[in-house]
Amino acid sequence: MAKNTPPKTIKRNEHGLLEGIKYSYQDDGLIDWRKMVKNEHIVPNRDNTSETDVTKLKDKDLIILLAGLKDVAQMRGIKSVKYDIVTASPEYVCMKCGITWSGNYETEGEDVYFEGTADAGLNNTEGFGQIYLAAIAENRAFCRAVRNFLKINIVAKEEIAPNKGKQASTTKVTTPSAMFSSQSSVSMSPDSFLLTILKENNITFEQVRNKLIEENNTDAKKWSSVKDIPRLTAFEIIDRIQKKAKAA
Repeated sequence: MAKNTPPKTIKRNEHGLLEGIKYSYQDDGLIDWRKMVKNEHIVPNRDNTSETDVTKLKDKDLIILLAGLKDVAQMRGIKSVKYDIVTASPEYVCMKCGITWSGNYETEGEDVYFEGTADAGLNNTEGFGQIYLAAIAENRAFCRAVRNFLKINIVAKEEIAPNKGKQASTTKVTTPSAMFSSQSSVSMSPDSFLLTILKENNITFEQVRNKLIEENNTDAKKWSSVKDIPRLTAFEIIDRIQKKAKAA
């Protein structure tokens, strides 16, 4: 039987640093994580400059890609990542990303937990992405948590709202509390909000489940209650129900 042997093994030394990696350091001896981001993961901010060479631009005129933050986070060392919903509705999602960073010489060998919070709503997203607000909020929160912990002062692509600085002409901007006025402005989980929408429209869980099975959603067969529905799917269902209700 053939053995699956990787071309190289990843090892960290007694300082928590990866072997075989050339690190850049600041004057205080700490790692300059900004310089550890590969230029291939950095692009010019077209709203600020026409220059295409990122090496000639200041950080304020640059944008860092999600892949770059994932790369540098892996290099730094992550033990776990978790996401918590702060607020959720079909029109607005606020997520919190908590990262447990592996200890290294910068933290005296101690693991460190750090959080970042970000949101996504109809006023700061556009197009197809507006039905995936939870996923967008997750990515934004992750980017913010990584950037702030590693002191990388380049805005992430995911954090930039489309049509920045332009007033939306067709989308009404609402606050989370306004969205939940019928629920005494209390934050709700996606499944709780979906359950409320179903009750308001006299739709049963079984009807939703059967409809998605008819649409070849193989996961729907495994659901036994609303709580089993993935949050992104829950938002899509809510969106479909509300659009149908408005059209009626």
